[in-house]
Amino acid sequence: MARIVHIEDDPANRLLVRKLLTRAGHEVLDAEDGIKGVKLACAERPDLVLVDLNIPGLDGFEVTLRLRGEATLRGVPIVAITAEGDRDTSLSVGCDGFLQKPIDARTFAKTIARYLGGEKEAPPPQRSARLEEQSQRIVAHLEQKVAELMKANDRLREADAARAAFYRNISHELATPMTPIVGYARLLLDEELGELQPPQKRALGAMEECITRLRGIIDNLLDVTGLETGRMRFARRHYDFLAICRRAIDSYRERISSAGLTLIEQLPAEPMPAIGDDERLLRAVSQLLDNAVKFTPSDGVVGVRVAPLSSGQYMLCVADTGEGIAAERHQQIFQSFYQVDASVTRQHGGTGVGLAIAKRTALGLGGDLRVTSPSLESFGGKSFGGAAFYLTVAQQAPDEIAAEAAG
Repeated sequence: MARIVHIEDDPANRLLVRKLLTRAGHEVLDAEDGIKGVKLACAERPDLVLVDLNIPGLDGFEVTLRLRGEATLRGVPIVAITAEGDRDTSLSVGCDGFLQKPIDARTFAKTIARYLGGEKEAPPPQRSARLEEQSQRIVAHLEQKVAELMKANDRLREADAARAAFYRNISHELATPMTPIVGYARLLLDEELGELQPPQKRALGAMEECITRLRGIIDNLLDVTGLETGRMRFARRHYDFLAICRRAIDSYRERISSAGLTLIEQLPAEPMPAIGDDERLLRAVSQLLDNAVKFTPSDGVVGVRVAPLSSGQYMLCVADTGEGIAAERHQQIFQSFYQVDASVTRQHGGTGVGLAIAKRTALGLGGDLRVTSPSLESFGGKSFGGAAFYLTVAQQAPDEIAAEAAG
């Protein structure tokens, strides 16, 4: 039995060849364009390659020249099979045979057997001229493709600039009216504008929760603008790393309890003084806690561990007992707008930018953010087999220029 790669864009022709050759005892591997065909042939190292000349991507002549330059395919017969094409040119570029469509179903398998057995058609006497002509055509084809790619790249640059401008403008337009909304909601809840009845207080409390969520989304959009433009700025002031972690944890205690989860903490007793942007750090830590709560099922456990490192850094670990994250997605989850479940029916909300911002924040504060899953974390008498995120920051964050360069 021989392994044959068939490169053909017409599905009906692929099916016919597959039936005829499979019936003769051969294995047929299909590719619908020249680029995929070259990859398939290089990966599978077949006993014979059948290639149509008029295929997308690389045409049959280009495929033949490319395969003839592959050392691992040296000696493998290549047979052109086409309704349009030139026999002499096909043989000149390296084909061992030329078959005209439509193929003869009765004799096709026997013809292929002869090529598998070593039969070759002799190249034309004017082979050098044919090769030069074909080479010039390929160069013209490549020039056209390069020009198309350059135009596509220009369009992508324009789209990227427009996207950054959109983030900047929409973030500003959303943030501006949020200031009075937050302020007046707080005045009403504090009853500085008059006494409230219990139902009114409950309604305003629910409104404030939604306002807080909306404010967080707007803050993320502002940060995304910094990510897109490479100008995410960081403040430099004294703060306590442990105090920031505690502040974030305290803000999530009620939500963790409402979700039916258990919180385990392993925190040092001594302060952890640092210099950097405490507000950005607070949002990054909150994002990790939010992520753990969202992806840990009810009756699960969320663990938080804080510790100093010998490298002059502080480390926060947020671990959970959820399903974890597939290994191939460990880098993707730190990309802006990436979501593990991006379907419209996904169970968990969010815009897909939180982890990207948290990663950039850690880098800007002289550290990093990484994930392991399944987690090997175990503390407080509990093993966390889901995912574990490790956020590190330098005790003294780099200056603003270095922080921007980190992105």
